[in-house]
Amino acid sequence: MKVLYATSEARPFAASGGLADVAGSLPQAIRARLVGCRVVMPLYESVPEELREQMRFVTSFSVPVSWRRQYCGVFEARSGGVVYYLLDNQYYFKRAGLYGHYDDAERFAFFSRAILELIDHIDFRPDIIHCNDWQTGLTPVYYNLFYASRPGYENIRTVYTIHNIQYQGKYGMEILGDVFGIPEYAASLVEQDGCVNLMKGGIEAADKVTTVSPTYAMEICDPWFSFGLDSILRARGWKLAGILNGIDVDSYNPATDGVIAQNYTAEDPAGKAVCKAALQKELGLPVMADVPLIVMVTRLVSHKGLDLVKYVLDELLQEPVQVAILGSGDWAYETFFREMQARYPDKFCFYEGFVPDLARRFYAGGDIFLMPSKSEPCGLAQMVACRYGDLVVVRETGGLKDSITDCGDGEGIGFTFKTYNAGDMLNAIHRALGVYRSAEDYTAVRRRAMETDFSWGKSANEYIRMYKSLTKPE
Repeated sequence: MKVLYATSEARPFAASGGLADVAGSLPQAIRARLVGCRVVMPLYESVPEELREQMRFVTSFSVPVSWRRQYCGVFEARSGGVVYYLLDNQYYFKRAGLYGHYDDAERFAFFSRAILELIDHIDFRPDIIHCNDWQTGLTPVYYNLFYASRPGYENIRTVYTIHNIQYQGKYGMEILGDVFGIPEYAASLVEQDGCVNLMKGGIEAADKVTTVSPTYAMEICDPWFSFGLDSILRARGWKLAGILNGIDVDSYNPATDGVIAQNYTAEDPAGKAVCKAALQKELGLPVMADVPLIVMVTRLVSHKGLDLVKYVLDELLQEPVQVAILGSGDWAYETFFREMQARYPDKFCFYEGFVPDLARRFYAGGDIFLMPSKSEPCGLAQMVACRYGDLVVVRETGGLKDSITDCGDGEGIGFTFKTYNAGDMLNAIHRALGVYRSAEDYTAVRRRAMETDFSWGKSANEYIRMYKSLTKPE
């Protein structure tokens, strides 16, 4: 069996969010299980020069974009043993940033169709094309309309994964034919509430629809979470499944991480105290071993639960704790956290921006990791925090619910709360503080968290089972 994994971003070539982490890790795990898996993505201007130097030009061809045809160059690279095809068109991709351009609709219509045209020009005929998010939502649509009966393309199955249902690729119906090249008779495939919705097209046309955690798969069938797509997801519920993401446990490994102050393991966690002292010093906080350090690594947007944090932060800082937040985003949150730092310079630190190496030092140096999201498709930070031995506090939503079990039963690995309520969050933090102050309980919970298997292996096995169910003879 062969899988062509189609994504708009993947590490180490280009990244703007969690999709790049998934696309950089999941194909490796699939391939490690003796399933052929290659990745296709755009060749952006931001791809580092040292990676470009390792690429090999394969071929070029033209891609139909409605009434026009556009050049597409194919470059091959390898990362983690996986073959990557990077598709080149300087008009569409030689720009700053991955998304947010006025013609994103045309850029990713080109990419979605180029994925299919590519198959005629490489020595890899996939059984499965696995598409991701709105940027490749048109690929299953184009396959059904133009390629399903084309020689060499028969019986290819398509999988479509929703990483975040909030971002759907919505455009005016007036560009249906001129940009997307979709005939009027097929408009219903992509039409939703009077506009073109590329995610809706992927859901309609794909053979299987997945999302990044079982709980999120249920949540997005509810109007509260679906951003308008609940009705189509309920109607297509027979092909919807949730598979929890993993993390790169080789990269996120406190035993080998080269950017933290001292390495440590679940068996010998002494180095974590060294990491905490180093982080306190780096952030300008008093170095106090016995004061619990609560940390967050997050985008500063409302669905990350920051309204709850704002509501109780002043009360929390009256207690013998330190709090540090790393992130950037909405101006209102940044302003609030800067003001709190001015009021509590010895107890609170806000580091504006995102520095990957510093994020790792937050994980390694923190005692308690807070992630009270209003919604969270999967989340990776809570898994990384467990890996680094933090006491993790999360709200029971999406992948947070699926990955973190409450330690109140004596077997869990974190602290959870259900309702989106600041008092409930504060209660969960207090439970974590109670465990932190009990050496025996702290050691047990920390060890269970660090030893939990968050690798991509389980996820890859579930994806492979799904692929096989689509390709088995009827």
